[in-house]
Amino acid sequence: MPPSSAYIAEVCPGSPADDAGLRAGCRVTSVDGYPLRDIIDWRWHAAADSVEVVYEGADGISGVAALERDPGESWGLGFEDIVFDGVMTCTNACVFCFMRQLPPGMRPSLYLRDDDFRLSFLQGTYITCTNITAADEARIVEQHISPLRVSLHAVTPAVRAELIGPYAAYGLAVCERLLAAGIELHMQIVLVPGVNDGEELKKSLEWAWGHPGVLDVAVVPLGFTKHQDRFSSSYDDAPAARQVLADIAPFQERSAIERGGPWVFAADELYCNAYPHDVLGHLPPADYYGDYELFEDGIGMIRATVEAWGAAQAAAALLAKRLSAASCTIGWIAGCAQRGFLEPLLADSPLYGLLVPLFVRNDFFGGNVNVTGLLCGADILAAIEVLLQGGGGPDIVAIPSVVFNECGLTLDDMSLEDMQSACKVRLAVVSCNPTDYLEEMAALVS
Repeated sequence: MPPSSAYIAEVCPGSPADDAGLRAGCRVTSVDGYPLRDIIDWRWHAAADSVEVVYEGADGISGVAALERDPGESWGLGFEDIVFDGVMTCTNACVFCFMRQLPPGMRPSLYLRDDDFRLSFLQGTYITCTNITAADEARIVEQHISPLRVSLHAVTPAVRAELIGPYAAYGLAVCERLLAAGIELHMQIVLVPGVNDGEELKKSLEWAWGHPGVLDVAVVPLGFTKHQDRFSSSYDDAPAARQVLADIAPFQERSAIERGGPWVFAADELYCNAYPHDVLGHLPPADYYGDYELFEDGIGMIRATVEAWGAAQAAAALLAKRLSAASCTIGWIAGCAQRGFLEPLLADSPLYGLLVPLFVRNDFFGGNVNVTGLLCGADILAAIEVLLQGGGGPDIVAIPSVVFNECGLTLDDMSLEDMQSACKVRLAVVSCNPTDYLEEMAALVS
């Protein structure tokens, strides 16, 4: 097998690729003489309406296929992966790296520390730019692989080195060159108490503000597990969280005037910690988050949920009606981070007392890990068992789909079937958007 080739997972019937004789199981090795390193190369080199593809069949025999298509028509190829030559891994020693805080014995894929600019562009992962070569830079500029998502963290050399490791200065220099070449960046700052907050945070934001190619900055508090001994707190108390919000406020106000939007965004967690008894009263409005570009960074998730909940009241009323008629209740699995806004939403809803949130403590990871997406099967089962002790409890327990990966497994490798076999109450998987999960829950009791 060639060192870099694209495995064809599917070919659409009647497509140009099908007409040219390409089949699932073949490997594309080059297009018009250019080797393929990833799906970006494929899109770049196969942009014309007539290309020559060199491939290797499932039988190991190589061939050449001439493909032609009408303008705008798809080639009809689906590849197994988006990166064909292996994922670029991280060589840094970031003190807050979550992957280095995982317990032993988990599936190997969870320990992969990627730092690949292609995945940053294609999937929205954050990179440090510390492993980007001169050739990579040239390619990023030539193919305009933009925007990228980059971890900034700090700009003072000594602070960057403390946070990231010996290649920190190189990574920042790469960012400077990419920005100068017209590549746009979404940037993230993971705040570590006493290291890159306060004045250092302001310096970092000033640096970013001075580069118009920095589209926005996400400020995210340190997350830590119990499987390390360096950290024991983050911005978990109200004064510390409010101070971070105060430090970024002047930049948001300046940007609102000069750029029409806040530009620097605080993670939802900071609002929850700053105002634990009135999160909804202090959360920014929906238009503050624009198109929710930083949603996967935990920025705007609460507001999006609140808006969707408000728009799904017909579904909420239907679910309440069905639960009441069936004398049934549904338990709703959630991370402890959701308590501050879910409880008020339910308290002012016809579902109060019928849809009962079960806030699960994350003992598997420990530390300050409290989001729903990082809950494990064992902790969910333990919480349900406590709830059922002494009788009573919900008739159905709904688990958000975010708890499971694409293979249907939790982070501790449990499937829904595994969990159901160990649980005395009916379990069901539901979506994460209120519009969907309220309807799905109603279907469970119809």
